Amino acid sequence: MRFWDTSALVPLLMAEPATQSLTKLVNDDSDIVAWWSSKVECVSALTRRRLEGTLDSDAAQTAFRELERLSAGWDEIEPGESLRETAIRFLRVHPLRAADALQLAAAFVAADGRPSSLELVTLDDRLAEAARKEGFVVVDVAMA
Repeated sequence: MRFWDTSALVPLLMAEPATQSLTKLVNDDSDIVAWWSSKVECVSALTRRRLEGTLDSDAAQTAFRELERLSAGWDEIEPGESLRETAIRFLRVHPLRAADALQLAAAFVAADGRPSSLELVTLDDRLAEAARKEGFVVVDVAMA
């Protein structure tokens, strides 16, 4: 089981440079843990690309269907007070955006407060650095 940040989920839905590595990774272990808002963030990313013209309508519809399939099978970390407090702490000690702090806090909750017990998959360098400092094993996607 691994925690997947939205930046690593989107390439599972549409062709990107990391798609092949991430697909291999999810095929090796399909137990995905994701933050409650990851589905919303994925829809945002896909819609933005469709509106920008980098994803055509047919590919977007395929991606949305794949998101429904994928999200139906992942374990989702729900919002709560301890998650919010953890995210606030992360914001105070790491140069993260709010959404990334919530992602990292969700991973922390998923790991039951023991970050070294859970691998984290992300393509976001800033989030990866904060995760490593918190004790997570961050998957090297290039090596997957």
